[in-house]
Amino acid sequence: LNVSGTSVVQVTATDADDPSYGNSARVIYSILQGQPYFSVEPETGIIRTALPNMNRENREQYQVVIQAKDMGGQMGGLSGTTTVNITLTDVNDNPPRFPQSTIHLRIPESSPVGTAIGSIKATDADTGKNAEVEYRIIDGDGTDMFDIVTQKDTQEGIITVRKPLDYETRRLYTLKVEAENTHVDPRFYYLGPFKDTTIVKISVEDVDEPPVFSRSSYLFEVHEDIELGTIIGTVMARDPDSASSPIRFSLDRHTDLDRIFNIHSGNGSIYTSKPLDREISQWHNLSVIAAEINNPKDTTRVPVYVRILDVNDNAPQFAVFYDTFVCENARAGQLIQTISAVDKDDPLGGQKFFFSLAAVNPNFTVQDNEDNTARILTRRNGFSRHEISTYLLPVVISDNDYPIQSSTGTLTIRVCACDSRGNMQSCNAEALLLPAGLSTGALVAILLCIIILLVIVVLFAALKRQRKKEPLILSKEDIRDNIVSYNDEGGGEEDTQAFDIGTLRNPAAIEDKKLRRDIIPETLFVPRRTPSAPDNTDVRDFINQRLKEHDADPSAPPYDSLATYAYEGNDSIAESLSSLESGTTEGDQNYDYLREWGPRFNKLAEMYGGGESDKDTS
Repeated sequence: LNVSGTSVVQVTATDADDPSYGNSARVIYSILQGQPYFSVEPETGIIRTALPNMNRENREQYQVVIQAKDMGGQMGGLSGTTTVNITLTDVNDNPPRFPQSTIHLRIPESSPVGTAIGSIKATDADTGKNAEVEYRIIDGDGTDMFDIVTQKDTQEGIITVRKPLDYETRRLYTLKVEAENTHVDPRFYYLGPFKDTTIVKISVEDVDEPPVFSRSSYLFEVHEDIELGTIIGTVMARDPDSASSPIRFSLDRHTDLDRIFNIHSGNGSIYTSKPLDREISQWHNLSVIAAEINNPKDTTRVPVYVRILDVNDNAPQFAVFYDTFVCENARAGQLIQTISAVDKDDPLGGQKFFFSLAAVNPNFTVQDNEDNTARILTRRNGFSRHEISTYLLPVVISDNDYPIQSSTGTLTIRVCACDSRGNMQSCNAEALLLPAGLSTGALVAILLCIIILLVIVVLFAALKRQRKKEPLILSKEDIRDNIVSYNDEGGGEEDTQAFDIGTLRNPAAIEDKKLRRDIIPETLFVPRRTPSAPDNTDVRDFINQRLKEHDADPSAPPYDSLATYAYEGNDSIAESLSSLESGTTEGDQNYDYLREWGPRFNKLAEMYGGGESDKDTS
């Protein structure tokens, strides 16, 4: 800004008090922060600049704090503050400046036309378009030998060779280059001029000159449907030296990675080695190398631009994917979709597409708008998503170039429920009895699989139940390693629910078919019937009789069993009831080795170790 008092922005504060009551609602503005750069009008709240010639290049951001106080700004008034961030925008008030008054550049005499010699740059403190600079050569003895081009992205001036150089003819050129702003603000002409100049001295260096091409660059045009091996153009070069050595040509493969082109090394003819496709690459920028046969180290490069001309070899297609739906309450002739197409080809007369249906459709039709679009219309009233939820509509799209290309695109049209305005609400059909595509045979196969699985589960459960009935001990070898615990402790004489003492006093009341719980009755043995004790036999005699029966029973398991009869009598005359001492044992066995197995087997050692001690204990 070049003057003070320039209006920046106006702030406004509101007061909820009654403006008609004294000065309660009279607001006065003042600045708390931002001086001396800005000021505020007390009555209006307009913020203005307080200093002239504010420079963005020195400071760009300012933070101004404004206070609004009622009661006319007097003491006792209430106040509020706000912060205003002010940014100075740029204006073109700075001219470009070259950092050096003289710039030296060097270039070999063999540099081809168009070669960039070097770059120069003038700096500008402004930004954006205010800093844009245009370079030009305004004087010097090399104005016809060199050019300068402004590089927009870097704001540099690129000096290039305009004509072939020759060290023997001239070794030094002097150029006067000017840099000028392209957008000058008339308000700041007094700060000008908005341009600067520098002297550029270009020295030509002597070299063993390599071949020179007849052109600085080549442009060849070729149709994309040419046959392989077709020559698309020829480059020419010569040896500028008096010896006039033969030239050999080659392609820089870094500029032709796909090896689409090749070149005859002797005559410079460029031909195709792979098919061309304009839709993949419209331009090919090649670099051809020319070298003297006698001195292959000295080479010259020339850019060759190959433009691929279009041939109508692509069919048009839908421009986008269309999510099309039709309302169930649609009327005949109702518009449901507008379609368009695109084509990778680029004919000279522009694109022209025609739309039609692949076959007559009773539900929908297509109407060509003759502007590369078409409308999809309904042909009947009403649709039901429960009957058919989706329709497929093939649309044929063709162009008008030669040869004519066409393709068929399929529109997927969903049937949806809509409101009275035609807005879609739901497109999900209700669940049917059978899922689509599932045949009756498939359902029968699924049911059979389920039945087979159920049978397998039942058989497995039966086998598992059968296994539970197997004997606790299947061989005599397991006698010492198995202890059966019934975990059943009688309740004493007062427990009349657990055992009936009357049964002990009257053995005849015992069921005849009562079997043992530790073996499978069906397979292991048939219980032997024993004569019942006479009525009113004492319990002691009954127990002794049962002990003798078990000792004489060969089918009894050879391990201790504990039965609780809920009766506490006198000492047993039979002493120990252990079956280990019964007649079924095969002989005395020594279990003293159990004591050597450690503390975990002490209990077994006490139970089985030493026959006399066991008897005493029992």
